[in-house]
Amino acid sequence: MQDPREPHLQAAFRLLRYLKSDPTLGLFTSKNADFSVKGYCDSDWASCPDSRKSVSGYLVLLGDNPISWKSKKQETISLSSAEAEYRSLQKVVGELVRLSRLLSELNVPFPKPISVFCDS
Repeated sequence: MQDPREPHLQAAFRLLRYLKSDPTLGLFTSKNADFSVKGYCDSDWASCPDSRKSVSGYLVLLGDNPISWKSKKQETISLSSAEAEYRSLQKVVGELVRLSRLLSELNVPFPKPISVFCDS
């Protein structure tokens, strides 16, 4: 049976290989010992002129350090800006659940509940 942590380790090794391939790349982290997790999300309603699909994006911070981010066109057409924002919230909350499980597996203490910020 495969170790459930193995995909996380593979992703970490892939990131390290990528950073090693170009010495001008790097990750800058704060010395602050704050381990609070915060999520930010936003969407741009019907921003694609061809498909009228919205674009969602999120950023997750561990203290002052970005640890996860994504921007992607939504899979379905939202009928309102509120619906597009809810879909954006859905994505960031899913990512926060995944990251909280990972941090728990790595024994990284972080305060709960996790704050999520959205502009609507």
